[in-house]
Amino acid sequence: MVKCNTCQCNASHFDEVRSLVCSEKAQEKLLGNARQIYLECDRVVFCTCDIFQKGGYGNNGPSLASAEDEGSRAGYLSPHQPRVHQREVPQTVQRILSHVSIPCEKLPERLCLLPLLFMEIPMLSRLLPLLGCLSLAGPLAAGGQEKLFVAKPFTAEGSFTDGIEGPNCDRDGNVYAVNFAKEQTIGKVTPDGKAEIFVTLPGKSTGNGIVFDRQGNMYVADYVAHNVLKIDMKTRKIEIYAHNDKMNQPNDLAITRDGTLYASDPAWKKDTGQLWRIDKDGSTHLLAKDMGTTNGIEVGPDGKTLYVNESVQRNVWEVPIRADGSLGEKKLLKKFDDFGFDGMRADVDGNLYITRYGKGTVAVLSPKGEVLREIDVLGKKPSNICFGGPDGKTVYVTEVEHCRLVSFRVDRPGLAWQRWREK
Repeated sequence: MVKCNTCQCNASHFDEVRSLVCSEKAQEKLLGNARQIYLECDRVVFCTCDIFQKGGYGNNGPSLASAEDEGSRAGYLSPHQPRVHQREVPQTVQRILSHVSIPCEKLPERLCLLPLLFMEIPMLSRLLPLLGCLSLAGPLAAGGQEKLFVAKPFTAEGSFTDGIEGPNCDRDGNVYAVNFAKEQTIGKVTPDGKAEIFVTLPGKSTGNGIVFDRQGNMYVADYVAHNVLKIDMKTRKIEIYAHNDKMNQPNDLAITRDGTLYASDPAWKKDTGQLWRIDKDGSTHLLAKDMGTTNGIEVGPDGKTLYVNESVQRNVWEVPIRADGSLGEKKLLKKFDDFGFDGMRADVDGNLYITRYGKGTVAVLSPKGEVLREIDVLGKKPSNICFGGPDGKTVYVTEVEHCRLVSFRVDRPGLAWQRWREK
């Protein structure tokens, strides 16, 4: 153990702020917003009064002794024995801080944000984004290990209509899903859960599946007007990228590395469906017309395999993509015995995360057709899914029963997240 240069408490300093956090974004927020935050685990108190200064070590921050002298302006939020008065610390802050944890592979025990010295009400508004960023990784299990495959609400119940669908994440980790607050909208939800209407679609257009190309453009399946829409994310300009009157109702989209789109196109009243390819010039090509109710669709990591599920028939197919973009002979990957399907996305290993509408789970299906696990998503009607988060390991699910987004953490990043980082 060593003495802290500033406050003289028994403390252990880390050489880098990065040692305390799991993402660069969290690091930046800490450097920008925090002054006197203490972190405690079962073994030792880590005093951060110096290392949060951008210049590294130094005697720039107020000391613990001076904080104790202030008395009423300082407070400890330790679940153990408080060392300084708590009476002046707002209850909201206590409640928030007592539930925030920072996972880090370099620290074996759970870390909890404890006292925040010299806290004033204006600083609380600056602290909230920090807390949201630090809590992105989700709950921790005993021993400091992050809980995986455990869903939690991400947006408020009723924040979307029962037409909630989409979703997908941009390069910065913002989540977009359709029908936020009212029909015909696309909502934007920041990584810390702040939601707003991003755009309202024109005419009668109503969105469903969403994908992004590597340049950052958004594509939306417009099932009412038989379109695929393209949205410029900077100007928010909306244009018709592709249209074909022979489309039943384009439902979900998948995209290849070069920007070619594939669209599922169910005819729900007939229990049938089609598959389309949309080339980069916006031209449409019917690839299959005699399938079941085509719904979830995804391009595999090799770029040469298209996966599509049929909701009513409960089949998951794998279809080879030929060099010219046409499809080869489909092969049954897995048939389920009960409940329906909706949207699905792949991780970097080619495992499919399939929403099981009516069962309230997400099934994880290996490339060999083995069900690896099913995750409860807190509502019986999950409609679609995507990967995001700073490391690509946060899964977001549109959940119809409670009209909200839920999220859970996984062990491997999503394929779409990886593609954002390819050159």
